[in-house]
Amino acid sequence: MKLSTKGRYAVTAMLELALHENERPVTLAEISQCQGISLSYLEQLFAKLRRRGLVEGVRGPGGGYRLARPASEITVAEIITAVDEKMDATRCGGEENCQDGERCLTHELWTELSRQIYEFLDGITLAGFLARPSVRAVVERQRGETAGLQVRGGARSAA
Repeated sequence: MKLSTKGRYAVTAMLELALHENERPVTLAEISQCQGISLSYLEQLFAKLRRRGLVEGVRGPGGGYRLARPASEITVAEIITAVDEKMDATRCGGEENCQDGERCLTHELWTELSRQIYEFLDGITLAGFLARPSVRAVVERQRGETAGLQVRGGARSAA
């Protein structure tokens, strides 16, 4: 099973919202710049996330997106399924018709793997993941890089 960029980007974008959960709404342009994700791709993902009740839009000046529920209540599995990703390691998509319309020899093995992957990701909340020391170190590094870009960008425009 391979997780596509759709699922990876959706989780990354939701983590970015969780980082600012108690601060302010975050624009898709900010997420795009900070995480290197195409703005048009983010727009597509956020339409799905909004439909599934994971994010809400804030209009007007200072608007953007924020989590619709606390980060401690949103799981990685929920995000991935919200953007139509399947956590299925079978060849047949769980239909049990993998070998001439019948169940193949390894169907049960791949079904169990799929279930365990889902349970693993369903046990990880945005808040729990962001609390990990190794993840916090990446957050601090990215914030430093973003601040450096803003300072250099501001200095360039002032010259």
